[in-house]
Amino acid sequence: MPGDWIPDHNRRWRPRDRKGPTCGYTFRDTMCPRRGAHYCEPRADRAVAFPAELLRHIKGPYRRRPFVLRDWQEHEIVRPLFGEVIWSTEWQRYVRRYRRAHIVMGRKNGKSEIAAAIQLLLFVGDDEEAAECYNAAADTKQAEKVFGPALRMVQLSPVLSRRLKYYKNERRLVDEKSGSIYEVITADAKGELGHNPHSFNLDEVLSQPDGSLWEAMDTADGAREQELLFTTTTETDEPLSFGAQMIDEAERIMEDPTRAPHVFAFVRKLPRTKEELARIRRAHPGHPHLPVSTDIYDERNWKWANPALDQFKSREALRRHALAAKTNAAREKAFRQFQMNQRVQALYRYVPMDLWDANTGELAVNPDWLLPKQEGLRCWGGLDLSSKLDMTAWCLLFENGQIRWRFWVPEAVVPELSAGTDGAFQRWVDEGWVTATDGNTIDYESIYDAIEEDHDRFALVDVTYDRWSGEPVRQTIVDRTGLELIESGTTYERMTGPMTEFSRALTAREYAHGGNPVARWMAEHLKAKSPTDDPDRYRPVKPDRAKDHVRIDGLPALFFAIDGRMRVTDSESVYDYRGLAVLGGAAG
Repeated sequence: MPGDWIPDHNRRWRPRDRKGPTCGYTFRDTMCPRRGAHYCEPRADRAVAFPAELLRHIKGPYRRRPFVLRDWQEHEIVRPLFGEVIWSTEWQRYVRRYRRAHIVMGRKNGKSEIAAAIQLLLFVGDDEEAAECYNAAADTKQAEKVFGPALRMVQLSPVLSRRLKYYKNERRLVDEKSGSIYEVITADAKGELGHNPHSFNLDEVLSQPDGSLWEAMDTADGAREQELLFTTTTETDEPLSFGAQMIDEAERIMEDPTRAPHVFAFVRKLPRTKEELARIRRAHPGHPHLPVSTDIYDERNWKWANPALDQFKSREALRRHALAAKTNAAREKAFRQFQMNQRVQALYRYVPMDLWDANTGELAVNPDWLLPKQEGLRCWGGLDLSSKLDMTAWCLLFENGQIRWRFWVPEAVVPELSAGTDGAFQRWVDEGWVTATDGNTIDYESIYDAIEEDHDRFALVDVTYDRWSGEPVRQTIVDRTGLELIESGTTYERMTGPMTEFSRALTAREYAHGGNPVARWMAEHLKAKSPTDDPDRYRPVKPDRAKDHVRIDGLPALFFAIDGRMRVTDSESVYDYRGLAVLGGAAG
């Protein structure tokens, strides 16, 4: 594996500006002899020395050791950021060229730590009187992910811990010697219009609903000689968002720095196309960690999006993420976005159909084919009840992993759904996989009758249902069956657990759905969504019924049933039933 790249800083592009006298900046007996726009090595040396001599790592195997920058942190971020200067005719001195900066790379590459070090340098090491330094993000908790490391670095520093005071209630550090403050601010831009920032870090712009907070700070400059506003982020999954626009512009500046000479960009993303790959290779000739392809599973490509790999980011952990991504759509999306730093679609197909088909078990040639082998078995019910104008799904998940569905639609919607499935939906109605009730609305009585029938036929433990169904539906089912009904919904909070369990069991081949053709159609069209900053939570996304002519109701019903199965009593465990699915044969 090649070592970190150390570029020739004097060859970096900069404006052809010869204004100004000899720089003369001196640090530890080294004086800069250059003039005009240039790379001032003593200034860069000072910026590199600050964390090494005053700060400590706060966690991991390097905790409490001096914060010595890695070569890529030093030469590709800190040295250019603090070493590039231009002559200011307004201030009659040399000032930093970069006033804005964007640092974009995969997770766990030390974004928060390098941002904290930069903030502390600007706070106490930049010769700025009454400096105002701020951290912000989509919420205070996220903003404190940078402020927290900075505070801990201060606490571990003998020099800074004596010099700085921390006011916990205000989440503020104060340097009384210079009259400077460093604090966390609210993400509400409307309340942040009175600041005069010397430094501002907006963390994880992918979580920002819009650009108002950045604009509030960006338009507050003008009173500082060399303020620095910078972002640290991973890629977004919202292509039209403020975060996407900012990252796109940072990439363009990386390729053509003449677009914005005052903006620094460090963007490390694994390209998704050959065209993107070619652009990266043109922009970074000679870099030893350039990707060789667009393959997310080729380890030769990983270092580009993860410059800390094999240093303080574990290759073994990344391999585990890659392995999980190969068999799980949600994990693949997360791997692409948060590890390879690629932009992905917010919605993604959730069910790998090869795994779905591998969980068929004994093929049911008609809806009741497996019924004799299921009677009396313990099971959990899931009900996704639509309005009377659309499809309703009822699902039973048996303790041996078998799954049984019933579907209802108003007769009036059958032609539309049949047209969208090339006639298959009408065939499913004719074969009994779907019950079409007369007229334009579903007859709820037929649903109640079916649930009561299944209650008498199987050992039905409980029913989890969508809270949208309403109290009258719940009460009717309780009155007719005596079953316990548990309210749920298709939210991140309620769906993440069952969907995670579904993916695990599907991968382990623990289900036997009998090849239900309606459920397969729904599984093939099921899309899921995760919050922009949390790949470990998901929920199903129902399609636009007017445009897509597809339905997924059977899958939320299954997730509700899985939720019920996961709510076992303390004396039992869901693991008692795992591994009992009948795959390829009848239940014993």
